[in-house]
Amino acid sequence: MVLQREMRLPVWGTAEPGERVTVEFAGERASATAGAGGAWRVDLPALQASDEARVLTVVGSRSAAPLRLSDVLVGEVWLASGQSNMTFPMSVKVAYYAGVTNEAEEIRVANYPKIRMFTAEATKAYEPRPAVPGTWQVCSPATVSAFSAIGYFFARDLQRVLNVPIGIVTSAYGASTAEAWIQREVLEADLEMKPMIDRFDAVVASFRLHPPPVVAAPRSEDVSAKPKRSTGPRDPIQDQHNPTVLFNGMIHPLIPYAIRGAIWYQGESIVGGAAGRALYPHVQAALIADWRALWGEGNFPFYIVQLAGQEAESNSPVVREAQATVLQLPNTGMAVTTDIGEAKNVHPHNKQDVGDRLARIALAKTYGKAIEYSGPVYEGCSQEGSAIRVRFAHAAGGLVARGGPLNWVTIAGPDHVFVPAEATIDGATILVRSPSVTEPVAVRYAWVNFPDGCNLYNTDGLPAAQFRTDTGRP
Repeated sequence: MVLQREMRLPVWGTAEPGERVTVEFAGERASATAGAGGAWRVDLPALQASDEARVLTVVGSRSAAPLRLSDVLVGEVWLASGQSNMTFPMSVKVAYYAGVTNEAEEIRVANYPKIRMFTAEATKAYEPRPAVPGTWQVCSPATVSAFSAIGYFFARDLQRVLNVPIGIVTSAYGASTAEAWIQREVLEADLEMKPMIDRFDAVVASFRLHPPPVVAAPRSEDVSAKPKRSTGPRDPIQDQHNPTVLFNGMIHPLIPYAIRGAIWYQGESIVGGAAGRALYPHVQAALIADWRALWGEGNFPFYIVQLAGQEAESNSPVVREAQATVLQLPNTGMAVTTDIGEAKNVHPHNKQDVGDRLARIALAKTYGKAIEYSGPVYEGCSQEGSAIRVRFAHAAGGLVARGGPLNWVTIAGPDHVFVPAEATIDGATILVRSPSVTEPVAVRYAWVNFPDGCNLYNTDGLPAAQFRTDTGRP
């Protein structure tokens, strides 16, 4: 596995109540006494990065033999979470919906022994679990097929630049909502989110009172077959759309494993229709605040993937706009992927660019590298006669319309009816006009579910985020 460098290193577990436990690693030693419930924790001092394969030893005063964890490196550790686009493995042989672009070649060259990935098993629970099953694996052509593709490409790009071991802790679940990853106490204390947990508790109580009946296996089946439940209501605790269930099963057990930050890809699953989408920025912010508070490492980096374009309402510009509110929070970033979506596929195969764009954010904002990490970001606009000039941040070298004239730009007059516009690049601005709109009041870019071929970039090759100058309108 990989431990986080330059940060205190919590090591915890259970023993007999009152048992003295000693942890040793890299010449450091710390001891603690298990409490009445058996829980113990020590914090090893911060260590520098090292690719020396060392052994972490845990021994209890009443144990016959120590627990030895071998091949432990020290470097950078990131948590990767969200829904299926984060679990999306490298190979289609692992999951029917998966497989990255140029899969065979990417797997063939994935020989990075300093990259290790822990993949948490899918676990949903009503109450916080003390542990989650999972396995650390060293990255190689033999193992990488089952790795989170985004986690792998992110780690690969970091490792190439930082030249230190990289650990990715992947704890994600397909079709999950954001509230599924938040702890109960936060939801109960929030007036806007409390109805979620109240509804969930009511459904759980009903299910427990009226569970599906148990029926005997048919005589034709093997006599060893266990009785099974008939078809009926699904256990709400096993529904990844419900609040807290994935926090309890897949996040709580990871705390307080030392991490540098988190990468997050979620947003296709937002329940509650328009009301749910309107609440999403609040839920997203609550999740980030919750995790940061629980880890106790301050405002650690939290970098998200904005949804790719797709011909589905789940990937609408309103959802992407809601996701972008993350940038109002400290130490956050957003990888734009509007340009690499697939019309009929919620799981686009180009995960290389996703990993690259997340890694750029981390390298610039977390590791202080002098690189551009964002595409053009709408900054403001002004009317110039019958045109509107739109200004952008992250466009110091100018703007580029890749592959032809700038497209997916629309303009509207006082009636707010948007029509296709002529957009001309002028340095770090674009001048937008239409002969049918003499008094323009608003401009939009890529404001559809699937803006196929949207082509506004900066000279660093990073795409512009969709935007509208009339924020707040339907």
